[in-house]
Amino acid sequence: MTLEQLRVFATVADLLHMTRAAQRLHMTQSAVSASVAALEATCGVPLFHRVGRRIELTAAGRAFLPEARAILDRVTVAETVLADVSGLRRGRLRLHASQTIANYWLGPLLHRFHALYPEIALEVAIGNSTQVTAAVTEGEADLGFVEGAVDALLLAKIAVPGDRLVMVVARDHPFGHGQVRAQYILDVPFVLREEGSGTRQVFEEGLAAHGIDPALLKVALKLPSNEAVISAVAAGAGATVISELAAAAGLAAGALRQIPLTFPQRRFYVLRHADRYQSKAEQALLALVRGGAKPGA
Repeated sequence: MTLEQLRVFATVADLLHMTRAAQRLHMTQSAVSASVAALEATCGVPLFHRVGRRIELTAAGRAFLPEARAILDRVTVAETVLADVSGLRRGRLRLHASQTIANYWLGPLLHRFHALYPEIALEVAIGNSTQVTAAVTEGEADLGFVEGAVDALLLAKIAVPGDRLVMVVARDHPFGHGQVRAQYILDVPFVLREEGSGTRQVFEEGLAAHGIDPALLKVALKLPSNEAVISAVAAGAGATVISELAAAAGLAAGALRQIPLTFPQRRFYVLRHADRYQSKAEQALLALVRGGAKPGA
């Protein structure tokens, strides 16, 4: 049994698909299949059912998976400790970030980090706030960056200055040009991000603070990215409430018009697992964050 076989097994178990596992591991499908077969031969039991073109974990596979993950987690920690010995001259950081942060806030911060520590490899994945929180909790990310406050007991949360939400419509939308009361938004259709998005979470919390039930909104479209939301709004699909960072280009170009409805400043949060080893690379990036990374700097 080798570490490489454990990595292949865990990846196949996560995806339950040989081809997608091969793509994630940058291996051929035949090499992935051979690695799984060799591990099964070593264990003496099948780890997967082959059901037509699908695969499923056997009972032995389900029992073995958490043990394999635990070994791989310990290897990652060991690699990180050894990287620290080299004094930030080698290593990697796995980062997951919500869309608004990844697209409009994180880039300048990572540029500064890379200039200071060019030998530290940075791996960035993008998801919504719920997905980012899960990645940090499960050890798939060293640090996570989210827009909304999260309720996860195992995670340490560091608040940093964030952005402000703005309400926008298409430039020729008939919705009010003067002062708009919060209750008026129940009269217009909305284009919103999906559930689990930090932007949507903060918007709905703001509505509740005004005594408005978010369930009463007329949601015309629910889309999985800021860019898709803005494109639909600019085409006249309805109104949205979105990060001022995401709306800035559309407002500057005249494709969008901002509705004068005020939302409070919101914070961004950096997440790390409180029980996991904190590498020098993590400490260095957090020092930059605490030093004042400004949105869009």
